[in-house]
Amino acid sequence: MALRPNQTKGVKREEEPYRINNQIRGVQQVRLVGENVEQGIVDIKKALEMAEQLGLDLVEISPKAAPPVCRVIDYAKFKYEQKKKQKEIKANAAKTVVKEIRFGPNTDDHDFNFKLKHAINFLKEGAKVKAYVHFVGRAIVFKERGEILLLNFAKGLEEYGKPDELPKLEGKRMSIIFSPKTIKK
Repeated sequence: MALRPNQTKGVKREEEPYRINNQIRGVQQVRLVGENVEQGIVDIKKALEMAEQLGLDLVEISPKAAPPVCRVIDYAKFKYEQKKKQKEIKANAAKTVVKEIRFGPNTDDHDFNFKLKHAINFLKEGAKVKAYVHFVGRAIVFKERGEILLLNFAKGLEEYGKPDELPKLEGKRMSIIFSPKTIKK
């Protein structure tokens, strides 16, 4: 398979978000900012010369401004810092975890309390809790038992979490989801 001049095989190139050095075209003057340079509106050629003398790059930070804002910096270092900031933002983003707790329509008190304690711990850790009653075979005739069980579960979790909605039946499962209550500081 022969490739045309502008065609790459399976390689998706990331487009540069900023124009640098000689890529900055169509403007006569730029607003220069940065360290070790005189700040203000400068002719584009003079700005490029200043960047070259310092061994740095002229990077167009704000192209839509009049005149465009350019900074004299080391572009590779600047890109590295930008990637680092993006990674940090992504790492600090909240990840929601949903823990599931399963009941049967005939769950007795000991099992109920055991699962209630687990749900309280999950909510304290900041995870959401999805509690559901799974009806097997003809147990579906005991829908009201399942609903009562989930409502008692909601009552037990009142001070730790709040239900997102009332229990609802989907197929052979009746479920309810709890979100942790925010702690007031």
